[in-house]
Amino acid sequence: MGLVLLTIGAELLVRGASKLALAVGLSPLVVGLTVVAIGTSAPELVVSLQSTLRGQPDVAMGNVLGSNIFNVLFILGVSALIIPLRVSQQLIRFDVPLMIGLSLLVLAFSLDGRIGRVDGVILVAGLIGYEALAVIKGRKEQAGIMAEYEAEYGTRPARNSAGQLFLSVLVLIAGLALLVLGARWFVDAAVLLARQFGVSELVIGLTIVAAGTSLPEVATSIVAAIRGERDIAVGNVVGSNLFNIMGVLGISSLVSTQGVAVSNTAIELDLPVMVAVAVACLPIFFTGHLIARWEGGLFLAYYVAYTAYLVTAATVPAVNRAFSIVMIGFVIPLTVITLGVGVVRYRRESSATESDA
Repeated sequence: MGLVLLTIGAELLVRGASKLALAVGLSPLVVGLTVVAIGTSAPELVVSLQSTLRGQPDVAMGNVLGSNIFNVLFILGVSALIIPLRVSQQLIRFDVPLMIGLSLLVLAFSLDGRIGRVDGVILVAGLIGYEALAVIKGRKEQAGIMAEYEAEYGTRPARNSAGQLFLSVLVLIAGLALLVLGARWFVDAAVLLARQFGVSELVIGLTIVAAGTSLPEVATSIVAAIRGERDIAVGNVVGSNLFNIMGVLGISSLVSTQGVAVSNTAIELDLPVMVAVAVACLPIFFTGHLIARWEGGLFLAYYVAYTAYLVTAATVPAVNRAFSIVMIGFVIPLTVITLGVGVVRYRRESSATESDA
């Protein structure tokens, strides 16, 4: 029931906020980069805030790390299997390097065992700057569109009535209320499951909570892939990951007097995995600016392997040791070699094309 309320609440929040943003003159593109990205990440934010305030930092931290890993490996993997995903230049040149840099920054912040309030201030300031740049750029573009419309038709588009704006505010408030209630039920149930099955709260946060709170991103990217809107499918994932780091983790560390505690397990395994997943995007993204189906399958296979690792580590240590040897000694090196060959081949083909030209 908590998951149902989270999903409905996120949908209402996105609808209400999008209409309000459009009413004040923001373009649909900027709404997608700001309001929709924040709205689809609202479940992660509310769940992490609830967990932090109730003294369950492993759930809060696991939610952020697990969501970022899930977004790239599972959502992009499934979306690319549906249709090869085209990647825009902006993502390759700015957003993905920013995601990698922020992942490394969080790893550095965590080395003392805590994301403190000062760290939170830095992350939230980065989010404000990122969103402000998007809004300023979008308003300039929207002003140009409005001027062209007025020159063509002799009038500006009609603005929404006061009644429509009031309805949008009500929808937004209803969505926020459902998010808060759904998050409380969802976290309580997830923690109870962890205790019943003898699994740590960190593992529950990395798996069930992370996957559940990422449902809005799942729906958005898969529907976008089916409709052939490839940029949206990829941009939604990268934008949500950026907000998870700067917004969810930053705000959660600010509301707690002691910040968000980071366990040794998260520092030794899950944070490096999040960094590795972010770094893995670059070679896949810039080789032909396309995520091929086989690369999507690779992402999805790694998510299955990562989840299996978490579950076996918590339940069957003997099996987990053999699993680790296979992954570290064979699968990961083979993947690195495969990606490396792909990058070298792309470089050679690009050089040959330039020479022919």
